[in-house]
Amino acid sequence: MTHRTAAPLAAAALLALSLAVLTAVCVTARHSMADLLVYRAEGAAVTGGRDLYGFTVTRWELPATYPPFAALLFVPTAWLPASLAKALFLAGNTALLALLVHLSLRLPYGRSRTHGPAVLLAATAAALWLEPVFQTVLFGQINLLLACLVLWDLQRPDGARTKGLAVGVAAGIKLTPAVFAVHLLLTGRVRAGLVALAGFAGTVAAGACVLPSATWEFFTLRIFETARVGKPWIVDNQSLQGLVARLAHTAEPGALWLLPAALLAVAGLALARRVHVTHGREAWAVMVTAFTALLVSPISWSHHWVWCVPLLVLLAVERTRTGAGRGPVLLLAAVFSARTLWLVPKQGDGDLRLEWWMQPLASPYALVALALLLCTAAGGYSLSLSGAASGWAVSRSWESTMR
Repeated sequence: MTHRTAAPLAAAALLALSLAVLTAVCVTARHSMADLLVYRAEGAAVTGGRDLYGFTVTRWELPATYPPFAALLFVPTAWLPASLAKALFLAGNTALLALLVHLSLRLPYGRSRTHGPAVLLAATAAALWLEPVFQTVLFGQINLLLACLVLWDLQRPDGARTKGLAVGVAAGIKLTPAVFAVHLLLTGRVRAGLVALAGFAGTVAAGACVLPSATWEFFTLRIFETARVGKPWIVDNQSLQGLVARLAHTAEPGALWLLPAALLAVAGLALARRVHVTHGREAWAVMVTAFTALLVSPISWSHHWVWCVPLLVLLAVERTRTGAGRGPVLLLAAVFSARTLWLVPKQGDGDLRLEWWMQPLASPYALVALALLLCTAAGGYSLSLSGAASGWAVSRSWESTMR
């Protein structure tokens, strides 16, 4: 057996082992894939003509929180036995993770870049254990699907007639990806941005045709009910609001986070535009846009941060290309794997009573995102993260990557 064939086989074995262990963890711990159960209930509400936003399921009493268009897509899950739906979601999310790794590897170079199967399989096996990815699989979430839709669409040629459509569809399923339509508009790709907005409008129209009352209810009422999604101050929420709420020891941070979030949204999108237009670095512009959205969203559960996958891949590729060491990449991977947010006291309202030195442990992803934006604004794209008590510090920038 040659090295050329041995490496892919070894990587495939590693992925199979990783999947087997993950499946064993899910079965042993009896994880219910709670979000998948919500999706199935949404699909059943559509087929049964019931109130889409009037039910709760699972012991956590989870309600439907997505637009009606998403419920239409979830209908097939209601036709399947729960065990089969869970197995399909596990397999589907694994395939989507491999696709996300593939798209991430192409991100710095464009669509023409290829990579070996060994790299893809090994990276997928490792990425399964990043906390946001693991939680996505555990809950039966759709975050990987949305990330793949956005990355695939953004990598299409700017002249493609339907570029932006997948971004619009992703926004119709879960509103947050709409920020990428704004990014397209701000970076001069007006046609693609308008196609994205038209795609989103199409999803709203589709939902209104089948579920008119639910569509009206969602866009006039439910869309504003942040508390319906969950408590914004718990450590599960890694957005700026969660960070500020825990720092200020208040369940309702109000203007303490609203004003910074508004300023950060403007600054982040402007920074993404500068990175794209001035420096021609669309890959990093996409990262800035994604992490800006995660920060300013009222709630960004830890499993929403699957954008750590393209961030880690992009950073590793950049450092390999310039001959730099991989220490920062490994450290960043450790941050997204360590699960420190689950180690702090959180019984009752414990999330609001954390000591100062626990704050970086409780909000690691928000701090990483802020460091990314600061580093990019300073003119570089390489992070060196250090200091458990003080958060993440930017130690040096890659001026060479700006050339």
